[in-house]
Amino acid sequence: MTTKAVTKVARKLPVPVGIIERRIYVLRGQKVMVDCDLAELYRVSTANLNKAVKRNLARFPEDFMFQLTAEEDASLRFQIGISNTLRGGRRYAPFAFTEHGVLMLSSVLKSERAAHMNVHIVRVFVRLREMLATHKDLAHKMLELERQQKEHGQQLTAVYTIVKRLMEPPKRRARPIGFKAPA
Repeated sequence: MTTKAVTKVARKLPVPVGIIERRIYVLRGQKVMVDCDLAELYRVSTANLNKAVKRNLARFPEDFMFQLTAEEDASLRFQIGISNTLRGGRRYAPFAFTEHGVLMLSSVLKSERAAHMNVHIVRVFVRLREMLATHKDLAHKMLELERQQKEHGQQLTAVYTIVKRLMEPPKRRARPIGFKAPA
């Protein structure tokens, strides 16, 4: 592919990274994208995307793609506004694709846009992973600083107590004044 062709396709991908990031959800402890969001990004219908996936189910094991439960579906409907079945919307739970499932979609859809969008989406997944790792490092460093601060606080308290004792004048035993008669 020539440079002009690549830039031409890139111009057709005006999807900001923020939009893709907002469409990545955490379900079952994994970062996933829902089939309707992917279909919109690839500019295909959700039905066509799901048909292509069903024709190639062997390429999508459970760790690449899974169908949402009724509870997960209801939660996503509330969060992202997937249309209601009572108003002619979806009649089944959507599919969720992990990062590896998104990668596999480019081989199933076989379009130039799908290939380029996949590169874009995978870069977003990688960026999120790096941000998460950075946040974990920062959290670890903060805990270490808190531990050190607590330790230093205890040491300072001990030093303060010793200095306070040293600053107090020594207590002298008062000698009785006067004559004491022998008993």
